[in-house]
Amino acid sequence: MTIFSKIIAGQIPSYKIAENDKFFAFLDIFPLAEGHVLVVPKTEVDNMFDLPDDYLGELLLFARPIAKAIEKSFTCNRCGIEVVGLEVPHAHVHLIPINSADDLNFTRGKLKLSPEDLRAVQQKIVAHL
Repeated sequence: MTIFSKIIAGQIPSYKIAENDKFFAFLDIFPLAEGHVLVVPKTEVDNMFDLPDDYLGELLLFARPIAKAIEKSFTCNRCGIEVVGLEVPHAHVHLIPINSADDLNFTRGKLKLSPEDLRAVQQKIVAHL
């Protein structure tokens, strides 16, 4: 069971943004920027492109209102999307408020937000859904 499956199952606490029968979205606790959200399929598949066909399209449809809420919640040019997939063997996408392509650089240092800061970010995004 991956760490994401444990989060989905409620075994590990998270700052949930949205959920349906196939997907779960929550804040990255080591974000590149405030508003960094992970969108994860509930099915445990390592590689994004090994997901069933219906999941690939539905993942973007599920992510779209979250991306729009991120754009309304934070000063940014747009919400960027990134598929890296190396850090956790469970398919997922990163939604990150960005102003330049460099804002999607995962070699940069991560932010260290307090639980209070993370709750405030969560509330901002959820309020715009």
